[in-house]
Amino acid sequence: MTGIFIAYNQAYYEEVMELLEKHHSKGFTRWNEISGRGSRGGEPHMGSHTWPTFNDAILTFVEDEFVDDILNSLHELDMVAEELGLRAFSWKIDKTI
Repeated sequence: MTGIFIAYNQAYYEEVMELLEKHHSKGFTRWNEISGRGSRGGEPHMGSHTWPTFNDAILTFVEDEFVDDILNSLHELDMVAEELGLRAFSWKIDKTI
């Protein structure tokens, strides 16, 4: 099993949800209106007068066989409008209860 953390501009919400459903990810935890700034360019999302947008984030756990497809699809979505910002990170899960 693999955990995938996705931070993305709120404008991507519907696309991210459709992508996860398409790739067999049913369960997730979502955080709304989080602020942050990426390390590879793009605009900050701080919810301020200067940087008014916010990000959302999702944490999902999927079977290993789906990870590459999900990450590749997220990368393709990010390439559509890189300035919006979308990042995903994955790591192996050793145990669950």
